[in-house]
Amino acid sequence: MNSADATKWRFEAIPEDEDGSRLDRFLRRLIPGLGQGQIEKMLRNGLIRIDGAKAKSASRVAVGQTIRLPLSIDTLASAKPAAHAATAKSLATPMMGGAPLQKTFNDMVIGEGKGWIALNKPSGLAVQGGTGTKQHVDGMLAALATRGGERMRLVHRIDKDTSGVLLLAKNLGSARSLTDAFHKHTIEKTYLALCMGLPPEDGAIKQAISKLPGKTGERMVADDDGQSAHTLFRRVDHAGRKLTLMALRPLTGRTHQLRIHMALVGHVICGDGKYGGVDAHPGGMVARQLHLHAWQLKLPDGKLVIAPPPPHMVASLDALGLSMPPKGWRFQDF
Repeated sequence: MNSADATKWRFEAIPEDEDGSRLDRFLRRLIPGLGQGQIEKMLRNGLIRIDGAKAKSASRVAVGQTIRLPLSIDTLASAKPAAHAATAKSLATPMMGGAPLQKTFNDMVIGEGKGWIALNKPSGLAVQGGTGTKQHVDGMLAALATRGGERMRLVHRIDKDTSGVLLLAKNLGSARSLTDAFHKHTIEKTYLALCMGLPPEDGAIKQAISKLPGKTGERMVADDDGQSAHTLFRRVDHAGRKLTLMALRPLTGRTHQLRIHMALVGHVICGDGKYGGVDAHPGGMVARQLHLHAWQLKLPDGKLVIAPPPPHMVASLDALGLSMPPKGWRFQDF
C-alpha cells in the first residue's frame, strides 16, 4: 500500500467470527448507521473491494480477507441518523414480551470491565437479524444507542437456540481489540452440553465442515474440503450410559460447530433435532429445547465470566441427578 492509498482508503481484515458472513451485513455491523443503499452504490462504483476485487452485497467474506473502504464511509454512515434510529427501534421493540428495552438489556448483563459488557443470552433470542427475525441483540444495541452514548458492538456470535455468554464491546476501539483476541484464540470459550449416550472421558474432534444450503435453513455437514473445525471435549458427569453432561471447547468458531461435531461422533446434543432427529429427544423429564450453553469465557487478562445455565437445562440436570462443574473449572484441572 502506497502513501496515496493511505490517504484515500481504509482497510479492514475479516475476523474469524465474521467468516462466511454476507458482505453487506458485515459492513453494517462494522459501521453502525451505514445504509443498504449506500453500500450498494459504493459497490457498483468499485469503492468497496474484497482483496482488490469488485464484490456484491451478497458476497460471502472469509477470514483473512481484506476489505478496502473509502475513508469517508464513517461520514456517510452518520448522514441519516433519524432514519437509522427509526430502523433500530423497529428491530428492537417489542422485545421479550414487551418489557422496556433498557430493563430487558440490564437483566441480561452478568459482567462488565474496561471496554466490554457480558450478557447471558437466553435461548431463543437471535444475536443478529435475518429473514423473518425481527427481535435480536444487534437490534437492541442499535436502539439503545439512539438514546445517547456510543453504540455497543458485537464481537462474536452464538446460535439463536444456544444460551450463555455473549461479549459486547463498549466502543469501536474495544471492538477491534476483542475481535482480534477472538481471532488469535486468546479468549477461551467453554460450553456445557447434555449429550446422548456416554462419550469418552476426553478427547478432540477435528473434522472440517461446510454449509449446505436448503429450504429449512442453514445446516452444516462434514466436508474434508470445507473449513477446518477443532473441538476439545471432556466428560463432567453422566447418568448411566444414556445421557452425559459434557464440557466443550471450540478452538475454531464455525457455524453449528459443536452441534455437528457431537452428532458426527454419535453423541448428539439433547434437543438438537436439526442434527439428531427424533434421537435427540429422550423424553421423560428432559426438555425438548437445545441443551447447549456458553458457560464460561476467559478474557486475555484472566478475567473469567460465567453464565448460569437456563432454567430448562437446570431442570433436566436436576431430574437426572447430574452435577455442574465447580466455579472456575477448566479443562486442565482434570
